Amino acid sequence: MGDYKYHRVLLKLSGEALMGSQDFGIDPAVPQRIANAIKPAYDDGIQIAVVVGGGNIYRGVEGAAEGMDRAQGDNMGMLATVINSLALQDCFEKNGMDCRVMSAIEMHAISETYIRRRAIRHLEKGRLTIFASGTGNPYFTTDTAAALRACEIGAEILMKATKVDGIYNKDPKKYPEAKKFDTISYRDVLKWRLGVMDATATALCQDNHMPIMVFNMEQEGAIVDALKGLPVGTTVVEED
Repeated sequence: MGDYKYHRVLLKLSGEALMGSQDFGIDPAVPQRIANAIKPAYDDGIQIAVVVGGGNIYRGVEGAAEGMDRAQGDNMGMLATVINSLALQDCFEKNGMDCRVMSAIEMHAISETYIRRRAIRHLEKGRLTIFASGTGNPYFTTDTAAALRACEIGAEILMKATKVDGIYNKDPKKYPEAKKFDTISYRDVLKWRLGVMDATATALCQDNHMPIMVFNMEQEGAIVDALKGLPVGTTVVEED
């Protein structure tokens, strides 16, 4: 593992990314691409934890906008993350990666209940570990769950996979002159409302000195390059 800068990481995936070119659900080709991207680092002994969203199936905020009770909608969204986690687990295992799903909501028939020390032990034993059900509480996003779990397991960095190659001062799809940052402070992310992660997640990372890397996982070799400390994406760090 000498070539790697980071040896224990948490990877945050959006539920929407699993849709691929579909309008809903899971495109089977997407988990396979994720598995292909992760496997070289897994084979090299990097400890990888994953948090995946549920927006490809259900989003509590959207349900609340249509009149549903927000807490009930968020509970449904947390269950959606379990579906995505099981789909990823199946794909990872078929690609030769030992994998565990740990849920913040008890579901003994299909997953382990999240216990911090047990999660760390899985990682130490080389098991790719997926944290499902968000934080187990409504009103918290899976971004916040990712920040919380990254801090709990002692990850060296929280890596957020997106469809863009980093953080810009404005939407690069709308503004060709948008400027990309190599590094940026937590304060500037919050002050400029850049939408890297929700404010609660960003503040939690700031308080616990957890760096955030935003990168495009669809770029071939990006995750391995990022883990080796090569210039990939944008890193959110402490101010100088």
